[in-house]
Amino acid sequence: MKVFILAAGVSRRLYPETYNTPKCLLEVGGKPIIDHQLEAIQSIGLDNVTMIIGYYREMLVEHVTKTFPGLDFNFIINHHYFETNTAYSVYLGRGDLVSDVQLLMNADVIYPPELISRIVESKEDTVLAVDIKKCGREEVKVIEGSNNRITAIGKGLIEENCLGEFLGVAKLSMEFNQVFADALERLIEAGGKSDYFEAGIHPLLDKTDVYYSDVSDLPCLEIDFLEDLKEARSLY
Repeated sequence: MKVFILAAGVSRRLYPETYNTPKCLLEVGGKPIIDHQLEAIQSIGLDNVTMIIGYYREMLVEHVTKTFPGLDFNFIINHHYFETNTAYSVYLGRGDLVSDVQLLMNADVIYPPELISRIVESKEDTVLAVDIKKCGREEVKVIEGSNNRITAIGKGLIEENCLGEFLGVAKLSMEFNQVFADALERLIEAGGKSDYFEAGIHPLLDKTDVYYSDVSDLPCLEIDFLEDLKEARSLY
């Protein structure tokens, strides 16, 4: 199993905190967000990390390589980070994506190591971490089918129909990664560079089994806005 981290974005919604630093280097609980993630993956013995970088990438590369010398990093640059989104970042790394089972994550999610253990140890081959709760417009939401299977994912889903928020952390099987990479190629060719990567997952759900793991009992938060950052700092 390998790790695939999306860390290219500008994070305009967190200005002025991110004027001069990538979001994942903002401190929560006395250390950068990315440190929480990398410590969690190290705790279960994972050491191969593909990281898609862009905004203030030199600062990020210097930090993670100095702080985590035991990890084997492969950095892929998204030079178009100002005008693209996570779908394009995953697309750029699709060669690495299909090479193994992947622990895919956005670099702006704060969570305890138990979340990673729970996802990795799940009996399901492809599983997404979901915070079961009432959602608003901004969250990436999921709709549940039978037996913990996900039948729809995206920001635009009707809130009342949704199970909860996909937190941006997932275990993806090699079989899934191949069809996911193909879906992303079609999405990008159709002009979807500014889409979130979940737009590549959604059309696969009618023919591919994707499950969720309920992590609503854990202190997890995707940090998109200044109020999210404040809440994260109150939790950790």
